[in-house]
Amino acid sequence: MSKKIILFSIALVVTFGVATQVEAKKRLKMTNYLFAYFIGNAPQEEQIHFAVSNDGFNYTPLNGGNPVIGSDSIALTKAVRDPHILRGEDGSYFMVVTDMRSSLGWSSNRGIVLLHSKDLVHWTHRTVHFPEKYKGTHFAHVTRVWAPQTIYDKSVGKYMVYFSLLTDDGSIPYDRVYYCYANADFTDLEGEPQVLFDYKQPAIDTDIVQDEQGLFHLFFKTEGGSHKGIRQYTLTNLHKPDTWTLHPGYCEVTKNAVEGAGVFPLIQGGWCLMYDCYMNGHYQFAKSTDNLKTFTFVQDTQTKGKFTPRHGTTIQITGKEYKRLLKAFPIEKK
Repeated sequence: MSKKIILFSIALVVTFGVATQVEAKKRLKMTNYLFAYFIGNAPQEEQIHFAVSNDGFNYTPLNGGNPVIGSDSIALTKAVRDPHILRGEDGSYFMVVTDMRSSLGWSSNRGIVLLHSKDLVHWTHRTVHFPEKYKGTHFAHVTRVWAPQTIYDKSVGKYMVYFSLLTDDGSIPYDRVYYCYANADFTDLEGEPQVLFDYKQPAIDTDIVQDEQGLFHLFFKTEGGSHKGIRQYTLTNLHKPDTWTLHPGYCEVTKNAVEGAGVFPLIQGGWCLMYDCYMNGHYQFAKSTDNLKTFTFVQDTQTKGKFTPRHGTTIQITGKEYKRLLKAFPIEKK
């Protein structure tokens, strides 16, 4: 066999392998939604909860409304907030949460928890405690490591974990958004945090999604100025903020105070933007049909009874995953 034929055969195998992986991902038929969230500011409420939905707007809590992961088993503070859930490139799942007990104060947060699962039911975890990990640097002085989230950065083939930081030594004088890459087994962060973007005012609760055209949409909450709300950047490069476009105005469709924007594609087409109206006792859902340019009100979900969600995120799931979750965490716990 000639060298050219051998090289062509290798190229064909590699190309076919990539195509097969892409097609396999596309063949996943999504039927439902999974919402990961916490439920309140008391330590017993700062736990990871799951709820499922058929349409992305109306949710039913799993496990009888009880936690699916106890914070006392994963967090240094024995309490967690702001769970972000992501379907990985390899078919596994990733979660990151704020390791924080709010009863100790809003500047008592010193780290995050990284979680990994192959089935959405059983999770491994590792804590990242900034004062210990970054001892001797100004990152050891953090008082907030808020609302971590994860996105796969195809440009480097790694998972990027991003969060807002604040320190008590003046080196980070207002909540600014940083990132680190996770290590290969998602048990730690690599290197020191790097600035993702600097809004020049406090910015928290960042959420990044990528549309089918490859454009990134970055949502965040402004904490400075006369109005605190959700703004959006669009970008093609995660690490060149000077090329990002900041959209005018705010994304929420309410005058109520909001936080914890969560954006996800809808199975039936379009996008959902949801956020926590934390001063008014409900979550609000909005929809975009023009690729996240504008949003229209869908509904408020009253937080009462067994379903009282606070800052969380949603992913699409398959029918098989939905059944597995119902089996592991029945809607009506026996």
